[in-house]
Amino acid sequence: MMILYSNHLYKLSILLTGEALSEEKVAYERSTSRNIYLNVAVNTLKKLRSLLPCPSQGANKPNNRKVVSHEAMLGGKLATKISFSLNRSTSLQAEDLTGAALYRRLKEYLMTEEQLKENSYPMACPEKPGRAVVFTVEEKKTADSSCRVCCRCGTEYMVTPAGNCVRKEECVHHWGRLRKQRVPGGWETHYSCCSGVVGSPGCQVAKQHVHDGRKESLTGFVKTFEKLPGAEGYPGIYALDCEMCYTKQGLELTRVTVINSELKVVYDTFVKPDRKVVDYNTRFSGVTEEDLENVTVTLRDVQAVLLNMFSADTILIGHSLESDLFALKLLHSTVVDTAIVFPHRLGLPYKRALRTLMADYLKRIIQDSVEGHDSSEDARACMELMIWKIKEDAKVKR
Repeated sequence: MMILYSNHLYKLSILLTGEALSEEKVAYERSTSRNIYLNVAVNTLKKLRSLLPCPSQGANKPNNRKVVSHEAMLGGKLATKISFSLNRSTSLQAEDLTGAALYRRLKEYLMTEEQLKENSYPMACPEKPGRAVVFTVEEKKTADSSCRVCCRCGTEYMVTPAGNCVRKEECVHHWGRLRKQRVPGGWETHYSCCSGVVGSPGCQVAKQHVHDGRKESLTGFVKTFEKLPGAEGYPGIYALDCEMCYTKQGLELTRVTVINSELKVVYDTFVKPDRKVVDYNTRFSGVTEEDLENVTVTLRDVQAVLLNMFSADTILIGHSLESDLFALKLLHSTVVDTAIVFPHRLGLPYKRALRTLMADYLKRIIQDSVEGHDSSEDARACMELMIWKIKEDAKVKR
């Protein structure tokens, strides 16, 4: 029996070798970093191992030794009868992480007022209702409103009063993030998109320069307000993510997705920008010109829906959520930010990417589509990360 099984296993292993090599090649091509590659490789190995057959029970040698339980070894004869000191739950029950119980646990991760200011969250201006203030905003190099700095390549460029570029000029830039890598004798900083060093020519060409502009446009904000808890007995828990495009004014909202604590989409809509779009930012937003072609929903419509859905005590979860709140022009301070809960080892201003967090902790690959990000995927990832974090921290506390 064992000889037949060994021959079968040998033939199968030869077949799987070719499949393993092709799978490894796919994993390598999909991965943009070492951590991503390692996680894809681990998942692929698990899949290949599942294809191997298990030996039949007859192939095992008979074992006449007496089986002794783990409890009996630890506590003696009475341990098998008295289990209260040995059989202890090592993980939170599913019901412990729903509703009001989940809300109470998430409160431990809420950002403080100091953290909100330090991370440039929009805060309410006490003197002017509807206006936001930012405590760490960088000072503009020039007071000339017709002179802007491209947020992709850093080039200064001139615009007309209507926001059009005075001169047609291509924007040559690196679309990836700067990452520090240890090398013999120190550290080197490279762009994640092409591994180019700082100062190297850009690897991407766009039709024109663009700027962010969100922290310069601080009017038109709405603030969540106090409400009595609903039938559920707690103010609610949601994760949200926004997508944006570049207009003549700067970055504007094009899509918003809200996920509840059960990972279900409760609100998802495309949004028509107030001004003319100059770059749909599809590589990151996943939003195309066709997506917005017949959209009539405006930012004000979205604000009305969210103010009805949220209260001041609703916990909002997101990754670098200040960026989304600026796009929504929403003032809200009951926030859990996964970029803060899972900090970068070098500290601020460095922040770990959501894609990296999912690969490192949940062993899953997200943002893997060539068509750009998906706001529902990103919002769901933030909620899953926090549920995982609560469970892991509970193990330590025991």
